[in-house]
Amino acid sequence: MKYIFSLAFVIACFSEATAQSSLSLRANSTNTNQSIELNEAPSPGSIQPTNTNNYPYALIAGGSKGIGYALAEALAKRNFNLILIARHLDSLVVAKNKLEFTYGIHVECLALDLSKEYVADSISRWCTERAIPLKMLCNVAGFGGAKDYLSLPADSVRYMIRLNVESPAVLTLALLPLLEKNAPSYILNVASMAGLAPIPAKNLYASTKSAVIFFSYALKYQLKDKNISVSCLAPGPVYTKPEIVKDTRDKLGGFGNLMEVPPKRVGEIAIQKTLDHKMLIVPGTTSKLTSIVIRILPRKWVTGIYSKVGN
Repeated sequence: MKYIFSLAFVIACFSEATAQSSLSLRANSTNTNQSIELNEAPSPGSIQPTNTNNYPYALIAGGSKGIGYALAEALAKRNFNLILIARHLDSLVVAKNKLEFTYGIHVECLALDLSKEYVADSISRWCTERAIPLKMLCNVAGFGGAKDYLSLPADSVRYMIRLNVESPAVLTLALLPLLEKNAPSYILNVASMAGLAPIPAKNLYASTKSAVIFFSYALKYQLKDKNISVSCLAPGPVYTKPEIVKDTRDKLGGFGNLMEVPPKRVGEIAIQKTLDHKMLIVPGTTSKLTSIVIRILPRKWVTGIYSKVGN
């Protein structure tokens, strides 16, 4: 019986790892017309309305779509002003207008590539110069896709590591002084259920998400005395795009629908549990139970099952 549960879980995680990324970004994109890349402090350009409230701020790296936008909505409902960061200005403007109109908060938008080395320091400087009362950092942006490691060019391998691991680590470090100044404060890192076990067909993606989970666990204890709480979101299937819905249903059928949690619900659960100081957040009862099973089983077994499913 335990093998049935573990097999079902592995199939679910494989589907999620193949189809889902926190914010889908292409490593080989050359479109720079919709983004702003600066070696100095980034500027929100033409979208900087006057802030007339005294709400605290949350910064969401990868906050214009999908899970990132769901987190933004959950925070806006709780009277947080927002700083949204993504590569493309058009999607940021759409998110900004919806959030400000619906919730009456203030939203700043920075169109930046989070994989660039200088961006973390630029964001930190921008926030510091404006004395932003930053209470929460959400590291959401990530890169996945249908191919992994053995079939990826070296540039894409580097990009995935930079965006999935280096970016949240460096951005967190850069913004720690502001978070400490405004403590009690919060950090939410977004990983994946794929990070709970090795996946041969998604080797690098699962490895980067595992790094985010371990980083979050250790950081929680390092920042305990600074009154900064650290949480990590590790969702299963989330239907943020039509192709994810199709892929999940094709592979899992009814079980995929059973595991799936709507993006808005994921955002609500993640923010509430972050504010409640919960460390590992796995939305949905089915996903939560199967995540426990996968952590109990020996990794050799899990990797072997993943390998069979992946082939």
